[in-house]
Amino acid sequence: MTRKKSREILVSIAMGSDSDATVMAEAVNILREFEIPHEVYLTSAHRAPERTTDFARGAAGRGVKIIIAGAGAAAHLAGVIASQTPLPVIGVPIDATPLGGMDALLSTVQMPGGIPVATMAIGKGGAKNAALMAVRILALEDRELRKKLDAYIEKLASDVERKHENLTTLQET
Repeated sequence: MTRKKSREILVSIAMGSDSDATVMAEAVNILREFEIPHEVYLTSAHRAPERTTDFARGAAGRGVKIIIAGAGAAAHLAGVIASQTPLPVIGVPIDATPLGGMDALLSTVQMPGGIPVATMAIGKGGAKNAALMAVRILALEDRELRKKLDAYIEKLASDVERKHENLTTLQET
């Protein structure tokens, strides 16, 4: 299946606070790089539960295929969303408390059986990987996207080779 050229939203990035935007920008950057139509949505499992419910229950009907949810502190956003949608939910724990994001990680990863949330690493690396996981999922049925993903993976490998050569040059001097 080839992706349509329309601006139908395929990935929704939800975050629990506007202070999470600097971390979740990493996910936005990857989705932009792969030209995947996406949206950013601010909601809170605790401060705006009805808004979160409306978002989660309506996402599939709007054509969204994957939800990435980033939250810090108690970090229930991904789990609440996953409990109310059939879509894959990818959680990104955010370092927002003196616990260094461990509280968010445990809140995101410790879901009860039957409510799956794919959980990434804490912070910016996790947000980047969440978007790359979304790309991989979408690339299962999109040949054009798969080619872009393959090129991205090849570039990662060639970057390592280039960096190795730079180190070798340093060792020879």
